[in-house]
Amino acid sequence: MEDNLILVNMNDEEIGTCGKMETHEKGLLHRAFSIFVFSRNPESGKIDRLLIQKRAAGKYHSGGKWANSCCSHPGSGENLHDAAARRLPEETGITIERCPVIEEGSFIYRAEFDNGLVEYEYDHVLTGVVKREAADVDVDFTRNPDEAEEMLFIDVDQLVEDVINSPEKYAPWFITALPIAMKRL
Repeated sequence: MEDNLILVNMNDEEIGTCGKMETHEKGLLHRAFSIFVFSRNPESGKIDRLLIQKRAAGKYHSGGKWANSCCSHPGSGENLHDAAARRLPEETGITIERCPVIEEGSFIYRAEFDNGLVEYEYDHVLTGVVKREAADVDVDFTRNPDEAEEMLFIDVDQLVEDVINSPEKYAPWFITALPIAMKRL
């Protein structure tokens, strides 16, 4: 059975629901969220890495593009926190208890894809921080192959430089969401 997405107006007020594919075929504004999992260096106490994923080639859009740790849509009747608690471990193996998230902000974006689909989202940017045991060891995660071809923790400064120099490697929402997520730093 296809997921029903929450359709919203420009104020993020729910105005109905619609099937996932129909929503993207018609380019309807819907609620979404992007989770950014940062990691804290135990020696310096500084947040210095971000978990990013290379979207699976078979995704309905943006396959092969780099994006944030987890992104999805709350289901009909589901609030953002519950949706994040459901999706984060499904995509990364990291639980919300291990990486509590807070909302840093939101934005609206619209992107048209070569396959005729349109992403038109009211996207809530959520961030969380996990503490790693040693400065040179990353936090364990489990990549869901249906969602991501690759996942890795990357130095935040290195990532920002790469986004500026090679924006075509990244999903369209990621470029707007990253500065919002970096408020956490």
